[in-house]
Amino acid sequence: QVQLVESGGGLVQAGGSLRLSCAASGSIFSINAMGWYRQAPGKQRESVAVISSQGTTNYADSEKGRFTISRDNAKNTVYLQMNSLKPEDTAVYYCNAVAKTYFHGTFNVYWGQGTQVTVSS
Repeated sequence: QVQLVESGGGLVQAGGSLRLSCAASGSIFSINAMGWYRQAPGKQRESVAVISSQGTTNYADSEKGRFTISRDNAKNTVYLQMNSLKPEDTAVYYCNAVAKTYFHGTFNVYWGQGTQVTVSS
């Protein structure tokens, strides 16, 4: 299995910044894509940013220019730098990873438990 441990969530004022971290551990053979998703009450879980193993990034339009996703392959860690935060960014943020383990011969999707990000107006 793969375990994802998140940190960095919290309460911040509008216009402020937060940096989320998510470290993957376990019997990891390799990790393909890693990403951040979020879910607000009454909304579907949506993609925030995704980064491939090669470093190619993809952002949702609402976050592009404000958020930056990065990764450290040696540490199996993905980061999300969030700047110019808005109240509408308030949500539970989930880390995920598409990973291959020594046990499984194919890639599977793993999710963290989520971390609350609250942006006050």
